[in-house]
Amino acid sequence: EGSGPVLLDEVRCTGNELSIEQCPKSSWREHNCGHKEDAGVSCIPLTDGALRLTSGKGSHEGRLEVYYTGQWGTICDDGWTELNTQVVCRQLGFKYGKSAPESYSEGSSGPIWLDDVSCSGKETNLLQCSRREWGKHDCNHREDVRLVC
Repeated sequence: EGSGPVLLDEVRCTGNELSIEQCPKSSWREHNCGHKEDAGVSCIPLTDGALRLTSGKGSHEGRLEVYYTGQWGTICDDGWTELNTQVVCRQLGFKYGKSAPESYSEGSSGPIWLDDVSCSGKETNLLQCSRREWGKHDCNHREDVRLVC
């Protein structure tokens, strides 16, 4: 149990937000709780294969990035299908999604980590799909995968 004012209540994150401020929640200091209901967390470092969407209007859309060896990078759209999109959106906590138009967001300057990704649609994680080795690609950042979940 903590002490002092209770600042937030009804926090409902998908897990894809970059900060708790982006999560749906009550207004600051509006709550119906006591300190017996204080939330606690234990943080685990990012692992290879973690996904995020960036450079969109919210955490549900934008350029798809994957974490590998301590660095976020992009995924090339060669052979990208709607089945791949469904796997990614499910992994990020959304029900479904669609690919976004190419002009959707600016390109990245980081590494291109994955290429030739092919999912059956039944996978729970993008790394379960067939793909090239990490960092092996024949792409440029104009080919970065962009999604709306």
